Amino acid sequence: MTDTLLRFRDDEPHEEPAVSIDAFLGQSNATAVRIEAGEDARALIPYLDRLALVEIDFPRFRDGRGYSSARILREAGYKGEIRASGDVLVDQIVFMRRCGFDSFAPYAPIDETVLAATLNRFDYVYQHAADNAVPVWKLRHG
Repeated sequence: MTDTLLRFRDDEPHEEPAVSIDAFLGQSNATAVRIEAGEDARALIPYLDRLALVEIDFPRFRDGRGYSSARILREAGYKGEIRASGDVLVDQIVFMRRCGFDSFAPYAPIDETVLAATLNRFDYVYQHAADNAVPVWKLRHG
């Protein structure tokens, strides 16, 4: 487990190392899987009930494919931990949380004061997302 792990969950962190999608599909006892950039998260949908952790790799901060993977899993009903790992920057965490990520293992430590300010910067959202926040237009117009 990395020293830079940030979690927004109440349960204990999952300690089992995550295996690749291919390894997961080839064995029956793994409960943690790692999705590399470009892999299709939909392959995991039939197995969501046995997963405790899905770790999604961000090889570079500008690679946004992992956002889609998290959203696909949440929309399919996955309630377990989705962890963003790799080149995760503090200003991305708000948007990652909206897509369904609830833990983060960035390469570099993130200043907790900066993270708190970033997470509290905006009071309202403008669209529906995996975090179920009510969009401001719906608050205004019902």
